[in-house]
Amino acid sequence: MRSYGDPCGIARALDVIGERWAILVVRELLLGPKRFTDLRAGLPRLGPDILSQRLRELEQAGVVERDQLPPPAGSRVYRLTDSGRELEPVVLALGRWGSRVPFPSGDEVLGVDALMLALKTLYDWDGARAGGLIGGTYEVRLAGQPFAVRLTDGQLDISPGAASDALATIEADPATLQAVLWHGRRLDEALDAGALTIGGQRGAAERLLALFPLPG
Repeated sequence: MRSYGDPCGIARALDVIGERWAILVVRELLLGPKRFTDLRAGLPRLGPDILSQRLRELEQAGVVERDQLPPPAGSRVYRLTDSGRELEPVVLALGRWGSRVPFPSGDEVLGVDALMLALKTLYDWDGARAGGLIGGTYEVRLAGQPFAVRLTDGQLDISPGAASDALATIEADPATLQAVLWHGRRLDEALDAGALTIGGQRGAAERLLALFPLPG
């Protein structure tokens, strides 16, 4: 790995996570461990050789570690270490800053984990308090993958897996949810087209979807 050769803490951090793709590998692991193939699915433009190299470098730096899932899965996965998980506020802050940058041209769509992390990035805490939406559990299913979305005293938490006590369930593909949240597609039109479905309390789902505006 190249080094800036600068004793500043920022430069030393970039020596670890500043290589191309490294911070995006961290992003893909923030919501939980993943197999190599899962990482490739979340980073489709990243070739397997470079991904292997970045994982080795992040392991050597103590950011990522390998683990084995218990039976019956038994798969080898990569997960963030305690040190790696400390990067979450850094990644989310980068996401907030980057959300003011224009979207790339073309039909680029956020990956599943990237979209769920974008919700954490853009979460409007003040809007939640003003609307009285400070508690409740929801389930968001993207491309068949469930995520539990919980509001506790106005704080947002997102974790993989179903939510048994959900007030509402929102199901869509990433492109549809991205379009409804940030690209002007009307929720009613997406519902009528069957591209997005809501189970449970529709009003609660609508209030939740309103909590992730792009910055002015």
